[in-house]
Amino acid sequence: MLTTSSRLRIQAILTRLSMGNKVSLEERIYINKYATKYQSVSNWLRKASLIQRNQPMSNSIDDLLNGLDLIPDEPNSTYNPNHDDLGEWFSGSPSWLRRS
Repeated sequence: MLTTSSRLRIQAILTRLSMGNKVSLEERIYINKYATKYQSVSNWLRKASLIQRNQPMSNSIDDLLNGLDLIPDEPNSTYNPNHDDLGEWFSGSPSWLRRS
């Protein structure tokens, strides 16, 4: 279980990360340790990274995807049916998605 002190420390680090401020290697390791154990911390980290990249939301579909936390981690990871193989495109997906 994530303690209150850990949550506050994580959120403080992620706030600095999202604003583009300096975050030490030890703090990044600390965040990553919790992000691998807790989905909520992983989501917070992804959102902080999106804010840091200052990815503008261009339309209501992007707003919906952001609200559902379905925005890709990589800014250029969109599927192009003319050039990409669908199987390869899903190769980095979570195991629950690869099963289908």
